[in-house]
Amino acid sequence: MEKDFKNTLEALGLELPEASTPGGNYVSVNVRGNVAYIAIQFPIKNGTYHFQGRLGDEISTEEGYEAMKMSALNVLAQMDQKVGMDRVLGLNHIDAYYQSNEEWDDAPIVVNGASDLFVEVLGEQGKHSRAIFGVHKLPRNFSVELTVSFTLRS
Repeated sequence: MEKDFKNTLEALGLELPEASTPGGNYVSVNVRGNVAYIAIQFPIKNGTYHFQGRLGDEISTEEGYEAMKMSALNVLAQMDQKVGMDRVLGLNHIDAYYQSNEEWDDAPIVVNGASDLFVEVLGEQGKHSRAIFGVHKLPRNFSVELTVSFTLRS
């Protein structure tokens, strides 16, 4: 999968960012048995914060989609650099979080930014279940965040 993964990224015009380091007392990738859990990933690109604010106020639905896409690229960067994409059997589940104003109601569209990217890059292995949570506040005022689990080859 490693070669196909790199070729697919290149064909889509995508580049993995540097894998970020945890902002607290946790690891960014935790492997237990044949499951890899990827800790919270934000729309950060090479150390620069993006898409800070509330969806429906400072951040549009379209920008939210891009924020989730950026967060998903960070998930892939963590996997590639800490585990190796050649070990990935498939993506299991994503938990997506967002902060918005009271009237905004386009969370499924925004989370498709991550879902679409995972399926585009990983194909069948990128199909997953998901849950979406609206929260009052996210760290550093990010509009979105993402956590993911993968099944690994033995």
